[in-house]
Amino acid sequence: VQLQASGGGSVQAGGSLRLSCAASGRTFSRQTVGWFRQAPGKEREFVAAIRWSGGSTYYADSAKGRFTISRDNTKTTVYLQMNSLRPEDTAIYYCAADPSIILSSIRVPQQYEYWGQGTLVTVSS
Repeated sequence: VQLQASGGGSVQAGGSLRLSCAASGRTFSRQTVGWFRQAPGKEREFVAAIRWSGGSTYYADSAKGRFTISRDNTKTTVYLQMNSLRPEDTAIYYCAADPSIILSSIRVPQQYEYWGQGTLVTVSS
């Protein structure tokens, strides 16, 4: 499956952005879709994930209460609604998908098979 992330941009602290991850070549049916981010000089870190089957969601502590991951009924797009953005949220955001990831590995980027190209989010103070 090919993934296309979009929706990044520049906002001031406290603002909002909605990122989209669109699938092509295959739907997200039976996939787990995750959002990760990587700031300059830092490792890629988990932000949120959603299990397509059942719709369970998972969040990093830094994202809880501010970010919401969701899916559309066409099974081709996953969203990350980001509210109350902070300067430390500045990073390149990537979406990833995997058909067989286990729960204990859902926060591990190396466990995801498919990756999008990333979209830059810049939050200014």
